[in-house]
Amino acid sequence: MLIHKEGRKTLLLTTIILVLLNGLMFRFFPESLVTFILLFVSVVVYALMLNFFKKPSRVYEGDLLGYVNAPADGKIVVIEKTFEKDFFNEERIQISIFMSFFNAHSNWIPVTGKVVHYSHQEGNFHAAFLPKSSHENERSNIIIETPDGHRVLTRQIAGAVARRIVTYVREGEFYHIGDRLGFIKLGSRMDLFLPLDSEILVQIGDEVRANESLLARLPQREESHEKRDS
Repeated sequence: MLIHKEGRKTLLLTTIILVLLNGLMFRFFPESLVTFILLFVSVVVYALMLNFFKKPSRVYEGDLLGYVNAPADGKIVVIEKTFEKDFFNEERIQISIFMSFFNAHSNWIPVTGKVVHYSHQEGNFHAAFLPKSSHENERSNIIIETPDGHRVLTRQIAGAVARRIVTYVREGEFYHIGDRLGFIKLGSRMDLFLPLDSEILVQIGDEVRANESLLARLPQREESHEKRDS
């Protein structure tokens, strides 16, 4: 299992603390019930942290032009028409993925294309599953323009516990579907804002996996039809 670089220092520090703590307990209280309870809790906590910081090795073959990749592991909590006022000033289909502590928190590029906008906004730290977290919490905004000219807004959102959003992409650079986008530490959420006539391939409550689950099919441009007909 690969460990994400954002978690290596945290896991090393956790390992040292847990080994020292359990070592001292077994040294001075070898037959105490508390010692064995602490060992059990330590194993469970460490296993959860390993899962949290793991780096999935799933990779798409090809660019899958026209499709939208799940940018994170988690649960679909929102699929709705909404007015996106910050960047598009028009109605869009919003798809939101909630990442619990039990999900890997690596983030991935949802569509092949060029990053035409990146910005980071400070904000609150409401629970990530609440609707208001989408526009009130600390967040990073990434707009990617596909080769067909569609613009997809991807938003990394901090949660009630998360205090660090990491984004690797750079404005002006071209990326492929499934490339690394970033990481959010602890419970958090990702929103996508798609063209209104996109074909949605998931339902609320679905569990999705980054670089494995496809969320939607983008609408085809009229030019594409004309080129195929000619």
